[in-house]
Amino acid sequence: MVEEDDLESSDNIIEDNGSKKGCGGDCFVAPIHWFNMLASETHWSLVLGVVMVYGISQGFGGALGRVGTEYYMKDVQKVQPSEAQIYGGITSIPWIVKPLWGLLTDVLPILGYRRRPYFILAGAISAISMLIISLHENLHLVLALLFLTAGSAGVAIADVTIDACVAQSSISHPSLAADLQSLCALSSSIGALMGFSVSGILVHLIGPKGVYGLLAIPAGLVLFVGIVLKEPRMANFQYGQVNQKFLSAGNSMWTTLKSPSVWRPCLYMYLSLALSLNILDGMFYWYTDAKDGPGFSQENVGFIFSIGSVGSLLGAVLYQNVLKDHPFRDLLFWTQLLYGLSGMLDLMLVLRLNLKFSIPDYFFVVIDESVSQMIGRLKWMPLLVLSSKLCPPGIEGTFFALLMSIDNIGVLSASWGGGLLLHVLKITRTQFDNLWLAILIRNILRVTPLCLLFLVPRADPNSSILPTEFLSTEEETGTEEPKNVELVSLVNNVDNGR
Repeated sequence: MVEEDDLESSDNIIEDNGSKKGCGGDCFVAPIHWFNMLASETHWSLVLGVVMVYGISQGFGGALGRVGTEYYMKDVQKVQPSEAQIYGGITSIPWIVKPLWGLLTDVLPILGYRRRPYFILAGAISAISMLIISLHENLHLVLALLFLTAGSAGVAIADVTIDACVAQSSISHPSLAADLQSLCALSSSIGALMGFSVSGILVHLIGPKGVYGLLAIPAGLVLFVGIVLKEPRMANFQYGQVNQKFLSAGNSMWTTLKSPSVWRPCLYMYLSLALSLNILDGMFYWYTDAKDGPGFSQENVGFIFSIGSVGSLLGAVLYQNVLKDHPFRDLLFWTQLLYGLSGMLDLMLVLRLNLKFSIPDYFFVVIDESVSQMIGRLKWMPLLVLSSKLCPPGIEGTFFALLMSIDNIGVLSASWGGGLLLHVLKITRTQFDNLWLAILIRNILRVTPLCLLFLVPRADPNSSILPTEFLSTEEETGTEEPKNVELVSLVNNVDNGR
């Protein structure tokens, strides 16, 4: 008995020591085990696809491309800030037609595959576009916009397609749904942080055109995902049914959209985004102007954006842990009000009031960017959840993509409206006298959606918003389960604080 007790106690000591050692190593070992678990339960190609698309293409590549495009328009194409706003809206058009990409990957397989060909197509389009912009010595502005839009289309197609893959795996492995969305959120956040952190340095070293050349690498990795992705081949697909499926989905969406319970909050979402005018290009030109502005370097700009992405992540975490159960109307009131007030930080900066309080420009801009991004995320999260509550059964995926397109149209309207405001106030590459007025007008417009809150239901995220006649089964709507590609992905993104 003594020997057994000694052995038992020694085992406990070993276990305790192991746990103590594990506490320090868990930070490194646990993620590896987690990745292995996801790869074994689903397939390693899916995990690779999420990391490549969310982490490298959208996260890292998106951050790098944003900073590179700002300097490309300013230093290479030499356009005015108002024009840069308009052109930025044009390149975002592929994201407005996301329902089209979703329907294509759902109902129109190529050579018997639903997902793989679209990854290959997306990667090829983006890679070729980025290489042409990078290698062409004197590319005309129209052609540059064409290739930038094509590159954006490639990223949008890959986004919809990986959403479909994740959603299908979440359906077939319900216990892993949260883990898969955590993988998406983690990949995107880390990728964006890394991209913004090195973006300024890379722009300084190789220039914006060189950055576009590097962006061909993430595009090539998306193409590689299409090659290695495990997907069963569909034999004897009836292509004659494609038109009927498109028409059925379109009729169902139109019927739903006509309901006052749906179009009223949709109208609010559009107007709240459209009235929040985007004058970021005017601010960027002022940031980098050595005469009237702070004269930030490329490295400083990249670091400022990286801090902003941290603020956005904090906003998502705050919503997930504190605010997610609050009624939509109450939460949108406070976030919209704070969003308008946060814009006053830009006004203080442009009027140089921060220097009167002995606060350096760089430190003040870092605070401004992080606060603005955090409040912007808090404003966006309830809109995402509200959109998910408006989706009828059977066409959730396609209808959610439609709602996201409406929101993207609002963002486009804000960008073009901001460009028009910069043009009217004669804010140019070197003239910033009226920039303070543009900021003040933007801030006033940001709070005007408070008068439209009556369009938003008083319900909370745990309540049903749709009328009972829309809460029918999938069989009644005549659609198939694989169409639920956007809803599962995006709603779980909200639930996991992405």
